[in-house]
Amino acid sequence: MSTPAITPVFVRLKLSLLRNGLRRSGGRKAAYITSAVVALVFAALQLIGLIALRGHAHADAVVVLAVAVLGLGWAVMPLFFPSGDETLDPTRLVMLPLRPRPLMGALLTSSLVGIGPLFTLCLLIGSVVAVARGAAAFVTGAVAVALALLLCVALARAVAAANVRLLTSRKGRDLAVLSGLVIAVGAQVVNFGAQRIGASGLGELAPAADVLEWVPPASAIGAVHAVSEGAYGRAGAQLVLTAGALAALLAVWSRHLTRLMTSPDGSTLPAADSAARERTSTGLARLLPPGRTGTVMERSLRYVWRDPKTKAAWVTSLAIGLIVPVFNAWQGTGSVYFACFAAGMLGIQMYNQFGQDTSAFWIVAMTISTTRDAYVELRARACALLLITLPYATLVTVLTTAVLGDWRRLPEALGLSFALLGAMLATGAWTSARFPYSIPQEGHKNVAPGQTGLAWISIFGGMMAAALLCAPVIALTIWLNVSADGDDWTWLLLPAGTAYGAALAVAGLRLAAPRTARRLPEILTAVSKG
Repeated sequence: MSTPAITPVFVRLKLSLLRNGLRRSGGRKAAYITSAVVALVFAALQLIGLIALRGHAHADAVVVLAVAVLGLGWAVMPLFFPSGDETLDPTRLVMLPLRPRPLMGALLTSSLVGIGPLFTLCLLIGSVVAVARGAAAFVTGAVAVALALLLCVALARAVAAANVRLLTSRKGRDLAVLSGLVIAVGAQVVNFGAQRIGASGLGELAPAADVLEWVPPASAIGAVHAVSEGAYGRAGAQLVLTAGALAALLAVWSRHLTRLMTSPDGSTLPAADSAARERTSTGLARLLPPGRTGTVMERSLRYVWRDPKTKAAWVTSLAIGLIVPVFNAWQGTGSVYFACFAAGMLGIQMYNQFGQDTSAFWIVAMTISTTRDAYVELRARACALLLITLPYATLVTVLTTAVLGDWRRLPEALGLSFALLGAMLATGAWTSARFPYSIPQEGHKNVAPGQTGLAWISIFGGMMAAALLCAPVIALTIWLNVSADGDDWTWLLLPAGTAYGAALAVAGLRLAAPRTARRLPEILTAVSKG
């Protein structure tokens, strides 16, 4: 009796998952359709741009780098967005009588259905058209496109299968926190590279392309360019390298798939042991003040380390706060005042303090009965933030100043940073009590439905208020810099800015405390909606 083919079944399953996912809500359907249209338009424009690049002296360097970056994207996306495709988790199929080899073929084919593979196909076709010259090159290009597309999909599948136990666990989902860091670093690297290319031309890409054309899947496009130049031996080696990489990925995927389908899941045992050891550790508590202040600070710091949403916000803020001023200074286009960006990015973490607790805020609310209790609670949260922010803002300012070599302006830059930080602590405490909103624990949304307006008012309104509160220090800085003998007194901006920021923080906490004590039921209702 012949075994029925399962590939058509898996393709229909993939289409059903996409269709049923759109039926959950109108918002999800609108978001998917919008993202699909944007991706397809971008893919079409990219295809046209690559075709227009045909005949350019450095077209091969551009397309090789583009395909290399594309392959990297296929490798890391399963780690950052493990819930983006339900079919990436083969453990859902462990109870079915399926053999690994037919299952691999079905999963690989179903993986070709979607916006991502279509986008990849457009980029690969455009890359071939950009570098191919002659019939032999286009024939090689057809083989190269097929190999590169299958390699990208197999790469995503192999990475997902190798890490599925980790990615589907509670601790493992924290890996998605790195997406903010990668996006922040990647955006600045792309910006820096674009500026270098704009100044020196596309020839700057040639050295990197010479290396990457031997790294799959970029090696497939390198083979097309080699055939166009008549280097058939090099082209054959690059195609063999691509095919070998695809075979190796399929072998790795098969091994992990077999293990997942036949072995028990023990991924939570080490996590449980680690959690038990962590519960017995009191090293952090010994370093903090006694009483409620130390308890609240420890709780806030543990949120930063353990809660995925809080950790993601902190990692992103830390990365961008360092990258923007230092990268701009490195490129010679920045200023020492850009270092204030670090204090601003971390100061945002003071906003919506109670929303970070979500429904667990009711436990905190039970301990607040007076204005004094509310003040100590807010003060401790601010102190936990300062424990990270003060040394970090100082480090970023010193690094920016060192890169620029403008040590004379270090005191005023630090004074401005500390004044801004104090202003954001003040406005953050007040908006936390006045405009609290819920942060959903599931998914990638940071605001519960229906509370977007509150989030905008809280964050952007608070930031504008903080900027206005810093106006005296900014005015003093400008006056000292334009004054004839002001350079001799700019060092006063460090103690003045520090004292002013501390005064603003204390005043903001004292103003927010009575409002917090009075509005506890409203705050609890608002932060529990997610």
